[in-house]
Amino acid sequence: MIKINAPINKEELKKLRAGDSILISGIIYTARDAAHQRMAESLKKKERLPFDVQNQLIYYMGPSPSKPGQIIGSAGPTTASRMDTYTPDLLDLGLGGMIGKGKRSSEVIHSIIKNASVYFAATGGAGALLSKCILSSDIIAYEDLGTEAIRKLEVKDLPVVVAIDFMGNHLYGNALPGTNCTSL
Repeated sequence: MIKINAPINKEELKKLRAGDSILISGIIYTARDAAHQRMAESLKKKERLPFDVQNQLIYYMGPSPSKPGQIIGSAGPTTASRMDTYTPDLLDLGLGGMIGKGKRSSEVIHSIIKNASVYFAATGGAGALLSKCILSSDIIAYEDLGTEAIRKLEVKDLPVVVAIDFMGNHLYGNALPGTNCTSL
């Protein structure tokens, strides 16, 4: 296991390779579809984003409601490809990486390479366990979006795997987006 701290230094990202098991500690942000759409609208209007994305990690996650005494409810990853339309612009602004599940488009992979970023995969279906790695959770923007609001999380040893490294090596074989196992 490799331990990294967030926000992440791009030079540290360049040491990571597809398949590496990682434990992330520090500050990360959550954003899903609706939050990404709002951030894209802000960028078009030349407005500031709710947080400086430089060297940050965005976790594609919308938690379930927390029970009494919990910091956050289940906190599993959502399908990353739903954010593919918005990702290259954020990477161009210096986003260090993303955490989600599933394949990314060829445009996102090219943008990861261009910007020396990383895509991490978290285990789908393990949201209850992943929530135990979250020390604090604060909504910082778009509260009206409910679970899709942007949250600032403090995490300790959040387990992920490098799914796509800064050179474009990835865990999804040579499959092109949109293919399936029977067509390979």
